[in-house]
Amino acid sequence: MQLPILDRWTDSSGLSLGVLGVGNIGMVHLKSALAMPNVEVVAAADAVPENRNRADRAGVSRTYDDYAALLESEDLDAAVVALPPFLHAEAVERAAEECIDVFVEKPLARSTEEADDLLETAREAGIAVGVDHTLRYQPDMTGLKEAYDEGSVGHVPYASITRLNDGPLGRPPVENAPPSWPLDPDAAGGGSLLELGVHCFDVLEWLFGDLEVLDASMGRTLEIDVEDAATVLLEARETGTTITLHCGSYQWEQLPEVNTRLRLEGVTGTLSNRDHLPDNFYAGAAKSALSNVASRFTNDEPDVFGPTFYLQAHYDALADFCEAIRAGNRPPVDGTDGRRTLALAETAYERAAVDADGADELEAPEVTL
Repeated sequence: MQLPILDRWTDSSGLSLGVLGVGNIGMVHLKSALAMPNVEVVAAADAVPENRNRADRAGVSRTYDDYAALLESEDLDAAVVALPPFLHAEAVERAAEECIDVFVEKPLARSTEEADDLLETAREAGIAVGVDHTLRYQPDMTGLKEAYDEGSVGHVPYASITRLNDGPLGRPPVENAPPSWPLDPDAAGGGSLLELGVHCFDVLEWLFGDLEVLDASMGRTLEIDVEDAATVLLEARETGTTITLHCGSYQWEQLPEVNTRLRLEGVTGTLSNRDHLPDNFYAGAAKSALSNVASRFTNDEPDVFGPTFYLQAHYDALADFCEAIRAGNRPPVDGTDGRRTLALAETAYERAAVDADGADELEAPEVTL
């Protein structure tokens, strides 16, 4: 358990921030921070020259090809860790040496063991650890939670959540080879369950409290080394709710279509996240899409906040983290939350492995005509 954060803020000056990793999601965090009042993005780091060039064009003063060099060279209050999962623990350790608070992309780590070491390092250094679990910041999810908390459907015996996208391979035709680490179980820690399922675990516990994994199965629709589909049966003991969770990276995304579906089947009715989409969701997304297409012809940078529905949630999550550490408070989504989602994922992997071993031992039934 993390200790209360040391209050290192003595004035109202801006928060100095560095961004470690400016690939796809790192650029979202970078542009989010650049748009925030009282936050100064002083530097960004990435091993890929093209990514550093994008950061330069976005307005970052200095870029580094090594995140450790950035942490040692810059006077930072906080750092965004948007590196591949196998670098999260090392990056937090380096940040802790410089007494820099960290906002870490999910999954927090590749395992609970690695997460425990990471959090112990942070605790000893007195730094804060936030985690980018953003589903709870989307307006459809906040609207659903508000309706549920108000008791609009009464007791909820059953709930379901599905989250699908096209994963690291992308939608064909693919112009560039995908990065190798998302398809490497050692580098990523797992497949769809760690990439997408941890978001679902987080929002479900935000709604219902502690979850217990009852059963799980993993699948591969493609010949890759990590699962691209996972189904988990859960129970929320506090509310007596049975929940099914399915996530996968096998479906081509059709943006701006919402790729997460959450339904609560209450005794007096049903709540769905789709009932709480902003009124202008599709119109706003279409406008952003047209703007991004036009930017290809004008050589301008695409608008990372379009469709704003998804990416505004990342802005809000990072802004909440910055506000918390500025006030000397624990981040609203902290390392213990990130560790909890990893524990649920590990239990799901274990349940799926047991079921798979048992299935291998079963004899095929004899069929006679």
